[in-house]
Order: sequence, then C-alpha cells, then structure tokens
Amino acid sequence: MSERVIVATAPETVEMREEEPPPLREGTFRVATLYSGVSAGTELSYVKGTNPLLSARLDAELGLFVEGEPAQTYPVARLGYMEVGRVTESATTAVTPGTVVAMAYGHRTGYLADPLVDRFVPLPSGLDPMLGVYVAHAGPICANGLLHAAADAFGAGVRDLGDGVRGRRVAVVGAGMIGLLTAVFAIRHGAESVLVLDRTSRRRAIAEALGCAVLDPADGDPAVAVKTRWRRGPGDRGADVVFQCRGQPSALHLAMRLLRPQGTVIDLAFYQGGADEVRLGEEFHHNGLSVRCAQIGRVPRGLADTWDRDRLSAETVSMLRECGDGIRRHVVTAVVPFDKGPELLRDLATRARQEVATILEL
Repeated sequence: MSERVIVATAPETVEMREEEPPPLREGTFRVATLYSGVSAGTELSYVKGTNPLLSARLDAELGLFVEGEPAQTYPVARLGYMEVGRVTESATTAVTPGTVVAMAYGHRTGYLADPLVDRFVPLPSGLDPMLGVYVAHAGPICANGLLHAAADAFGAGVRDLGDGVRGRRVAVVGAGMIGLLTAVFAIRHGAESVLVLDRTSRRRAIAEALGCAVLDPADGDPAVAVKTRWRRGPGDRGADVVFQCRGQPSALHLAMRLLRPQGTVIDLAFYQGGADEVRLGEEFHHNGLSVRCAQIGRVPRGLADTWDRDRLSAETVSMLRECGDGIRRHVVTAVVPFDKGPELLRDLATRARQEVATILEL
C-alpha cells in the first residue's frame, strides 16, 4: 500500500504525493502515523521560500553559511518534525509492534525507521497520544531553553530545569506554540511570575488560561510597563530572564529592553532575514546584556554528559503528564484531517488562516 507525503514543490505550492514504501529489512521498523504537528516557523519557511538553506549551506566544520550553494532545493519532502505513530512491523529488538512512538520524520502517513539513525521515544500509557507530537522535538526545544537559562545562572552546576527560573521574574516574547510551552515549563519549575507578551488577543487569552500574566506590546511601551512593575533595587528594574520565541528582529529588540541590567535573553526564535531593528548600541550595550541562542542541536557547554535529547524528552513527558489537559484544551487550536494538510500549510504560510498549534490527524 502506498504512503502519502506532503511536499512543498515551490514557494506557496504544496501538494500530496504518493510513494511506494521501502520493504522492511533487518534492524528496521515501520510506523503508521497517527498525528503530525505543524510548525509555524521552520517548515513554513520552506513553504514561504524564506529558509536560509534554500540559498546557502552550512559548513559544519567551520560553522559558517556558504552563500550561493543551497543545501536544500525544491521539492522539499520532509516538512514537519512532530510525529506520533504506531509500530506496525518490526525487525529489531529495539521496539515491538503496537508501541506508540514520538518521532520527527515529516508529514507522511508512514515511515520506515532505522533505530541506529532515527531517534524515537516510546510514549507512556496514560499520555494522550495527540500530545505526543511535542515529545520528540518541540518540547525539548522549550526544555532546552530553560536549560540554557539554568546554565546562564549556574554554569556546569545545573541541577534541574528550574535553576534558571525558580523564584525569578520571567518574560516570554511571543505566544506561539514554542512560547506557550516555554511559559508552561517556567510556571511548572517555580518562576515567581511569568509574563507573556503578544499582539494577538486570542493568544494572550490562551496564555492567561495557562496561568500567565499577559501584556499587549502595542498598548504603550511594554518595556516601561515591565520595568515599572518589576524592581529589584535602585536602577535595577525589569525581567530576570526573557525567553524570545518570535522570529522577528523587533521581538529580539523588545526582549532586550525588558531585561534588568546584566540580564540574559534566551533566544529560541528562528530568524530568516536581516536584523535592522536590533539596536545593539542602546539597551544591549548600556545595560550589559547577554543573548544566548538555545538552538536544539546543542545543550549548554559542559552539560552534554548529563543532559541529552532523551532527558529533554523525558522532561517534556513529565510536563505533559501534569499540564497536558490545559495544553490540549488551549494551545492546540485546530485538528485537521491529514488529507487537508497541503491546503492548511498554504493558508498558514500566506496568513489566510491563523492558528496557535495545529495537528494533522489520520
């Protein structure tokens, strides 16, 4: 039986294709997709045509982008990184048929996995499998943000994810899926206050429903509001840490303006253009600020032996066990049949439709 795959064939052009599945071979297993989560950042950048890998490649050794040598060309067949599937066949002792696993293999109805290459996380019984879309990759992105905040405070002496937020005043810029999950992590790990800033009233209402304070950045100067509200001492006002979760340079500049002196922005955003609105000669310079990129490919230096992707997934499962009902009720704003996926991605990319978190269901 053929498998269906959602493919971006050109900017703003998405279609469904059928492929013949490869045969099961020794050491592999096959999954049938149950749910596939949609990322409004990374995968939509391929639909929009703005992903930097469409015009350059990353030299892994030098850590530099090489312009004019695209690492990815159309068609892009591996869209998405939040899948949940049920194992239907297995020729490996790593997993048995019937197991429900979280993976990151793109929007497709089935996948042949090699446990030596493909990371998979068996989902525990009792966890809503729909929420499993956040276990393999998206949840660890947010957990890694908290881990970077902890490392900023304690270096290699980090004990748990709460070390960077416990008892601290936390701001989150952007109430998309990543921002909201990060806010839930911060609340769960003991932040004194969590303030979410977003221009969209619907998203602010979701943040409030999850237990956050909210602020509309368009309602006056948000930095003045935050620094009037949060004071540590003379000349020491603002958020202790800011999680920047919106891929716009203006959002990064706002995040820096919210910080107390010598504070840190933990940046989880994916920027796809220039950054003219980031004014490094202003608050960044005069308040001695720091910006740390919490890119999911790396945990903070010195923590790799104790914190890996599996541990971040385990932290995500623990969070979802406790907070999953609220996330399912408020953060997941649309569940769409898989066959409607191409139309959905086009609508999201062109802003004909706006959702916080969307899940494709088979």
